[in-house]
Amino acid sequence: MSLTNAPQLGNASQMKLPSIANPDLAILYDNQPRWNLPDHRRRGFHNFHTTARYAMSLRAPRVLPLRKQIDWTIGDRPEVGRYLAMPHFSAFVVVRDDRILYERYAPDFGPERPHPIMSITKTTLNLMLGRAVADGLVNLDEPVGTYLPEIGTGYGEATVKATADMNVANDFTEDYSNPDAMVFDSGAASGSRLPRDGKKEQTIRSFVCGITGGDLANRTGQALYKSSNSDVIGWIIERVSGRPLRDWLIEIVEAAGIEGCFHITCDREGVPLLGGGACLSARDLARYGLLIARMGQGIDGRRVGDAAFIEDTRRNPGPTMPKPRDWMHYSRQMTTDGIWLGHGGYAGQYMLANPDTGTVVVYFGVLENTGDPDPDPNFQGPLVKMMAKIAAE
Repeated sequence: MSLTNAPQLGNASQMKLPSIANPDLAILYDNQPRWNLPDHRRRGFHNFHTTARYAMSLRAPRVLPLRKQIDWTIGDRPEVGRYLAMPHFSAFVVVRDDRILYERYAPDFGPERPHPIMSITKTTLNLMLGRAVADGLVNLDEPVGTYLPEIGTGYGEATVKATADMNVANDFTEDYSNPDAMVFDSGAASGSRLPRDGKKEQTIRSFVCGITGGDLANRTGQALYKSSNSDVIGWIIERVSGRPLRDWLIEIVEAAGIEGCFHITCDREGVPLLGGGACLSARDLARYGLLIARMGQGIDGRRVGDAAFIEDTRRNPGPTMPKPRDWMHYSRQMTTDGIWLGHGGYAGQYMLANPDTGTVVVYFGVLENTGDPDPDPNFQGPLVKMMAKIAAE
């Protein structure tokens, strides 16, 4: 058959194959994508490393070995048992130096499974910023606009320190009980959801440039938690160092001796979401936390961050957290009570490191109620006190 006599399938320019919005990422109700709704949330969290539209994965060439030396009395404590028995529980690990003192996992989870750590990811910025300050690349008292002249009015006149300490008042809102909060639009920029109808997809940096503000001074006396602050700090670090954030993350992953993969979501330009995009196993988060407990000392003589900066983070912290967690302070992308350093993650995670004892405690959970305040003070406050008590002993 000649080509001229071959069956014609029609004019390709007139063909239109219909599509639907990606079911996991499409906005269904309460301005939430399906993966983040109560009936889908646990599966969504346990598979978050494959849910977001863009991501990178990093792995260390050499691993910090962890050997078991189980202290069963940890699990016998009523306050521990309460959190391990909750239906949202995924994982709990206690590590000191190179020993696993205790670990437990939910039946649908396990020691090799990656779990989103959400805002615990912010603690990587403490290590990066500490090094940049120690190397003379960043002055904490300089306005953000000194380093990012293209930034908008929401951050231009705020100091780097105020931005790192969650001490800036601008128009960005992170109230997870409010479906119209701007934090949900930032999720579209980093690929964890689709943009709202009629809105163009942005990048992480185009989004933060669009944040507005007038008087940026925080007069509440408490931390004003905004994940966009973390995106700004990361951009400053990349700008002043001339190195992509990917390279900074590789150094951290290799110094920690992480065994599995460090997955982190990105925007379409490849900028990692340092405000809350990492996923890794509970043991590997403990390995990472040991970097903080050791003041930046990694395996095989590697160092990240700056020991003096980490010490100053806990000894000279920023504003208190809102009540009833006002016994904690926010400081340079970490939370602290003056002894331990740590951070919580959206919907039920926490990592706490005590440099005095060399102990790290990790908790993974997936709280179901999307309309509740995050963090739920009735959940997180007692959890952190339990973890701090274990880490101090």
